[in-house]
Amino acid sequence: MAIETAVQTYKNLINGEWLEAASGATFDSTNPAQADEVVGRFQASSEEDVIQAIEAAERAFETWKNTAPSKRADILYKAADLLEAGLEQYAQELTREEGKTLASSRMEVKRSAQTLRYYASEGMNIAGETLPSEDPTTFVYTRKEPLGVVTVITPWNFPISIPVRKIVPALVTGNTVVFKPASDTPLIALRLVEALHNAGLPAGVLNFVTGSASKTAKPLVTHPAVKAVTFTGSTGAGESINRSVRLSTRVQLELGGKNPLLVMEDADVEQAAELAIKGGFELTGQACTGTSRVIVMEAVHDAFVEALIAKTKQLTVGSGLQKGIEVGPLANASQLKNVLDYVEIGQAEGAELVFGGEHLTEGEYANGYFVRPAIFTNVAPQMRIAQEEIFGPVISVIRVTSFEQAMQIANEVEFGLSASICTTDAKRIQRFISGIQSGVVKVNRPTTGNAPNVPFGGVKMSSTATYRESGRGALEFYTQIKSVYHGV
Repeated sequence: MAIETAVQTYKNLINGEWLEAASGATFDSTNPAQADEVVGRFQASSEEDVIQAIEAAERAFETWKNTAPSKRADILYKAADLLEAGLEQYAQELTREEGKTLASSRMEVKRSAQTLRYYASEGMNIAGETLPSEDPTTFVYTRKEPLGVVTVITPWNFPISIPVRKIVPALVTGNTVVFKPASDTPLIALRLVEALHNAGLPAGVLNFVTGSASKTAKPLVTHPAVKAVTFTGSTGAGESINRSVRLSTRVQLELGGKNPLLVMEDADVEQAAELAIKGGFELTGQACTGTSRVIVMEAVHDAFVEALIAKTKQLTVGSGLQKGIEVGPLANASQLKNVLDYVEIGQAEGAELVFGGEHLTEGEYANGYFVRPAIFTNVAPQMRIAQEEIFGPVISVIRVTSFEQAMQIANEVEFGLSASICTTDAKRIQRFISGIQSGVVKVNRPTTGNAPNVPFGGVKMSSTATYRESGRGALEFYTQIKSVYHGV
């Protein structure tokens, strides 16, 4: 039975008004470290609510697209200030809702403010180009114009930073937005919407609806007023969106990863183990760029595994609200079951579980979704734990005898999001950068972590290849080019 003392009910934002769902139905967001604690109550929206939000965004578009870039930028700068002013409150709420440590939550809110300011600045530089004309009486140039209504659908693992890097470039380029966050983390998403609303965003420019995908997804993807859909989440859901959109609707999909860390024979084994832990366990493994495979040269394999186990044993698992906690709970009961299922699958396939993998249920863990970080060795590349995205704190160690074998194994998965290598060999580094099938490549760095000014995205089944998130290039997704022949 969930604890319901002083539970606050939050509403949708549609056309500048905070509204209840048309059906009057609600749902609860709970704390994954204490599953009987209700963080907040939210609107269980239906297609009717979503259509109302889309129509509001459509009406607001013409005025917003003609708003001066400096005015748009001012609003984004103010929203960034509001996020920073509420940093501690928002970090606490993010941790209560998603489970990550307070340090990670603070960093995410700070990064979101940084992203707001980055795009506020970049929005002042959106321009077309002048082109040479064969006719001296004709002036030829291009304009970059907004698309119209953009729907933003985001996951629970980075519940403010991912929405920011989608919503803000859409707004700064003159589009209007309908935003549906994951139902596990609607509160921190609402705080972002509040910041933009309170910073002066006009009614209808940003609309916010909560609820299950099954009840809201269809109009978000197929409504004729929707000109673009940007989605981060599971590969299956992304494929479904891609099949459903209208021919004229742009789609941006950021999906799964099965990210490798290659540890070469000249690597600093202690550093490599720390990078594996940071990439694989720091966010409870719930990152699309998380390290899930460590491909290790035979010469350093045993020393690496020894260091990895020793360092993992030192990690403290618990509620992210407590000091000293390094690994929080999984985000929900479904995630917990999924991770425990893969631990069983790995053992059944013949991999050796050398540490962790157990469901923690005693004492402070009794009402949460806690699992001890798991390390597998003797993992064959074709095993499911080495091929499928687990999205939890499970690392598979794969032994290899050559760089060529390591690269082949690294590339023989359906994903290609992030990859890293530990080595000091300059030639090998260049061969890795050139040969790895990955949108993000790192050297002596964890597979996780991306800066707002750097393009982000993957290859193969990890992303749609046409458009990238983050960086200056992200603005291209939200704009279209108009070519002008101006006779003089």
